[in-house]
Amino acid sequence: MNPSTKRVLVSAMAISSLLAACAPAPAPTPDLALIQQLIQQAVELTVVAQNARATEQQALIVPSNTPLPTQTEAGAPTPTPLLPTATPFVIIPPANTVVVSGNPVPFVKPDYACDSMNRRPYDNTSFKPKARFDIKWTIVNTGKKSIRAGADLKYFSGPHMATIDRIELPELKPGDKYELEMDAIAPEKVGFHVMTWTVEGQLCFPYVAIQVER
Repeated sequence: MNPSTKRVLVSAMAISSLLAACAPAPAPTPDLALIQQLIQQAVELTVVAQNARATEQQALIVPSNTPLPTQTEAGAPTPTPLLPTATPFVIIPPANTVVVSGNPVPFVKPDYACDSMNRRPYDNTSFKPKARFDIKWTIVNTGKKSIRAGADLKYFSGPHMATIDRIELPELKPGDKYELEMDAIAPEKVGFHVMTWTVEGQLCFPYVAIQVER
């Protein structure tokens, strides 16, 4: 081998050695058995954690098995029984009856009776002393027979506030109404005042109830 060829081979070998030294080391062969073992351990840890979480949640939902004290144990309060709330109701008596002492009894309509409706002034209306006002009543025949014509509606009791003391009524058949109006003057004295009138035979008692204030 001539010297030139020898030098070329030596140079080539040196370069190959240098490249081999600079080249990265080959990757190690993976250990499949180790990888499988690590996966198995991770799965086991995950299962354990899930079971622990499920147990905690179940403890929050399901009450413990600690026995409760019975009602017969000393010191245990006696439970007060709860009664159902009574539904309020109104007793409506049968037709043609009235309630007496909580019991409906037959109502016998009288032959002669009356009532006053649409009374003015309203109860407890206030007036100044000696103030003038109007009294209005509607007399209704609530009996089974007619009230004769000329029956008197007259003053009965209390301070005499009306400017008259008597009114003659027309004939009132059962169910008939008679509207009347008269002048009145409030008492001078401060306070509550009630004046009562009555239909002849004391069939009913129309009234006025007012307050006198300064």
